[in-house]
Amino acid sequence: MKTHLKINSPPHKPNPNPANNSTTRFAVAVFLTLSSTIALPSCGGAQTSSSAPGGAGSSSIRENQVAESAPQSAPAPDPAAQRSKTSGASKKAAETPATRPQLIKKAQLSVVVKSIDASTKSVTNIVEKQQGDILGFQNQKPPDSSVRQTASVEIRVPQERLETTLNALAKLGTVENRSLTAEDVTTQLVDSEARLRNLRKSEEMVLKIMERSGSVGDVLKASQELSNIRESIERIDAQLKSLRNQVAYSTISLTLEAAVSAQQTQEPSLGLRAQETWGKATHSVGELTLGLFALGIWLLAYSPYLLLIGAAVYGFNRFKKQHSVPQIQEPKPPQ
Repeated sequence: MKTHLKINSPPHKPNPNPANNSTTRFAVAVFLTLSSTIALPSCGGAQTSSSAPGGAGSSSIRENQVAESAPQSAPAPDPAAQRSKTSGASKKAAETPATRPQLIKKAQLSVVVKSIDASTKSVTNIVEKQQGDILGFQNQKPPDSSVRQTASVEIRVPQERLETTLNALAKLGTVENRSLTAEDVTTQLVDSEARLRNLRKSEEMVLKIMERSGSVGDVLKASQELSNIRESIERIDAQLKSLRNQVAYSTISLTLEAAVSAQQTQEPSLGLRAQETWGKATHSVGELTLGLFALGIWLLAYSPYLLLIGAAVYGFNRFKKQHSVPQIQEPKPPQ
C-alpha cells in the first residue's frame, strides 16, 4: 500500500522576513516526518512524494526526511531461484553414492566328483580364469577302497568374482554342502582411518615443534614422542592393509570327494598266493643268510680280542686252582 502525500502551498510571495521562512520550512519537515511515521506501520511500507512550487531548500529537506524515515524492506525471494536451488541440492544428493559396507566373505563348498585328479586340474583352470590363487592343497588316498578319497583346496579370488567361482566349482560334480559367511568391518576401517589421520597430524605438529629452537631435553622428548607416533602409524597402517586385502579377496574352502566304486577288488587265486608266499620265504632265507655271513665277518674281525679274552679267563681259572688249599682228611679210628 502506498501513501501519497501532496501538499499544495500557496503561490510564492517574497517574504521580507527570513526567520519566518525558516520556521515554515521546519514545520513542514516535522509534519512530513510525522505523517510518514503514521502511514508506514499501517501499510507495511510508505513512499512519500511532495511537490512544492516554493524554494529548492524546502524540497531537499523534505526528501532527506522521507529517506531517513522510510524503512528498508528486504527483497522478496524468487520462487524460480528457490526451485533451482532445491533441484540442485537433490541432484547433488542423488549423485553422491551411499557408502558400501566393507565385508570379509568366506565360503565353504563340498563336491562329490568322479575323479580327484581330473577335478583338481579343472579347479586349477577355474581359479586361473577368475584371477585367483590356490593357497593350499592336500590329497589323501586311503588304503581301503571302501573309504572315499578326499582332497582339500584353499582358494582366494576377488570378491566380485566369488559367486561366479562358486558356480563354476559346483558344476564339477554333486554339491553336498555350500555355505557363505560375511563379516562387516566397515566400522573398524573408518575408526582406523580416523586414528591414522589424527596420528599424521600429530606427527606434523611434533616435527614443527622440533624445528623450533629449544633445549636439548625438549628436543629429546619431542623425538621420543615422534617415535611413538610413527610406531602407532605403522601398526594401524598394517591393520588397514590387512583388512582391505581381506575385503578385496574372498576365501573358498573346497573339499573334493571321490565317489565309492561299486566293483569290489577281485581276490587273488591260490596259485598266485602260493607264488607270493614262496617269494617272501626265499627272500627271508636270503636275508638270514646275508645276516649270518655279516655276523661271521664281524666275529673274524674281532677274533684277536676274543682270543685275548679267552686266554685271560683260562689263565685266571688255572691260577685259582693251583693256589687253592686242599682239605686234609682226618683218619678214622679203627673199629
